[in-house]
Amino acid sequence: MDRTQEMSIPPPRIRKSAKARVATGGEGARIQLGYRPLYRQVKELLMQRLSDGSWSPGQLLPSEPEIAAGLGVSPGTVRKALDELSAESLVIRRQGRGTFVARHDEERILFQFFRLIPDSGERRFPEGHTISVAVAKATADVAARLGIGPKSPVIAIERVRLLDGRPCIHERIVLPRSLFPGIERHKNLPNNLYAHYSAQYGVTIARGTERLKAVAADVRQAQLLGVRTGQPMLQVERVAFGVDGTPAEWRVSVCHTDQAHYLSELK
Repeated sequence: MDRTQEMSIPPPRIRKSAKARVATGGEGARIQLGYRPLYRQVKELLMQRLSDGSWSPGQLLPSEPEIAAGLGVSPGTVRKALDELSAESLVIRRQGRGTFVARHDEERILFQFFRLIPDSGERRFPEGHTISVAVAKATADVAARLGIGPKSPVIAIERVRLLDGRPCIHERIVLPRSLFPGIERHKNLPNNLYAHYSAQYGVTIARGTERLKAVAADVRQAQLLGVRTGQPMLQVERVAFGVDGTPAEWRVSVCHTDQAHYLSELK
């Protein structure tokens, strides 16, 4: 980090109004002394509000001056923090209306998290069909990816996804049961899982890491996707993280790409 851009942060002013308390999510919000840029500290505090449910998906945020007054910083500092949250798709800015907490609606997920595109080029959100939802114990691989202890309880989900009515993706999804208590009781999970995580469990998926690999279809995948055993497939392995950086999901998707492709937009 460039030390010329670092600064020590004075303690915040005492909040004087209920509106200011709303702006920061309660009396417990504090900016700590330190050598990180001030806007980064503000960003982290605002992310805590998203993570702990103080601000819910779709909610209109207080104005920049209100947030600034609550934290004892300048509106410009708050604006810079919100700019980064907007770039990360955690908040949505709407001209003339204000800044809102992002929802995991289909359009957002389609452009941020779903990369398999029909060769025609038109983006479409896939349909989902849940095959099974069960409680299991974390294997060593699962534990490593989700940052939990071996044999910790997890939720194992298997489903097939369809594009234009054709089965094209076989998914195995593993969740820490501690983050999603009771989700195993929902045998027919909604198509939009990330919206479900956010609305029902307060877990908002903020980012993910993916690894792509060529694999051969196993017997199970061949049966479910209507391909031959051993047919070349694209495997996409993803670890998804919540706003607070906690691993929330491990997903392995095996994709039939005879009429679709994986699109990555580099910026």
